[in-house]
Amino acid sequence: MSKNVHVVIMAGGSGTRFWPYSREAKPKQFLDVVGTGRSLLQMTFDRFREITTSDKIWVVTNERYNVLISEQLPELGSDQILLEPEKRNTAPCIAYAAYKILKQDPNALMIVTPSDHAIFREKEFHEVINTALDDASNNEHLITIGIRPNRPEIGYGYIQYLSAPGSSVKKVKTFTEKPQLDLAKKFLESGDFLWNSGIFIWSIDAIVRAFEAHDEEMASLFASGLKEYFTKSEKKFIKKTYSLCKNISIDYAVMEKAENVYVVPGDFGWSDLGSWNALHEIRDKDENENVIEGSAIAYKSRDNFIKGKKEKLILAHGLEGYLIADFDDVLLICKKEDSSIFKDFISDAKMHNGDKLT
Repeated sequence: MSKNVHVVIMAGGSGTRFWPYSREAKPKQFLDVVGTGRSLLQMTFDRFREITTSDKIWVVTNERYNVLISEQLPELGSDQILLEPEKRNTAPCIAYAAYKILKQDPNALMIVTPSDHAIFREKEFHEVINTALDDASNNEHLITIGIRPNRPEIGYGYIQYLSAPGSSVKKVKTFTEKPQLDLAKKFLESGDFLWNSGIFIWSIDAIVRAFEAHDEEMASLFASGLKEYFTKSEKKFIKKTYSLCKNISIDYAVMEKAENVYVVPGDFGWSDLGSWNALHEIRDKDENENVIEGSAIAYKSRDNFIKGKKEKLILAHGLEGYLIADFDDVLLICKKEDSSIFKDFISDAKMHNGDKLT
């Protein structure tokens, strides 16, 4: 366990594709989605306690989730919860964390991870992370973790890497965002493409230099706060800074521009849990591939996700590939793979019943 490894958990997402289970007031990262008794955020925190100590784990989130973070992760001090006043995507989120950590520990190694992923083989995961940390401690590399694909998935970004026999760390050739099915099939067949997990490892020096080289404006904004971090004026500074920040991902701001980008391939039972369909894939199923939570009987039905209450029986007949989600204020019935339409569902529900349903 290295004394200078810092972990930044990004936990500001609204989880719209898991509506109506996930709501704006309590998105999926705060829910026990996998059925372990711990929320996805807590599982992420637990996972990285094997890598570093709790005083070096940071959470970046929206201001509205401050209380939830404190309740679910009481181990964190208030300075470890970085509150964003508004959504600005992942580049400002990472820049904020990087420059704050820089003030405390200029020699830090930094891991950046989403808060809402599932990982089922943690031993293999830790081995991959430690390989990346070893490389980052000796080289000014920007490293991402790539997942070996097992299907032509169109919902993920892809990373193409250059062949490097005998090396666990590969140089990245290209990034491709969510390809069409035909292209995804070609990626799978080629053998040199990985899914982009959204997990990054680098030294503080490497990421600060990368911001300075590829997004000078953002670097200047957050560097100007080095006197403000860990003081009472930090909140005011961040509010002003975010009002000036563009909305941009770390991929577009830095990773796709930099020349020193590398990937460590991994296969450790990963899912980004980006939809009901993704959750269906990892949950225990009956003999007809149905996932049933609550009280339900499915007749001549297969490949469905049925979630309801124990005290209310759901009867389903002749359905295939459906989601039935029964909550106190919403009953949702739709094809479970149609996650792209959930934003429309939420928008229409808000127009029909106001903000209370979202």
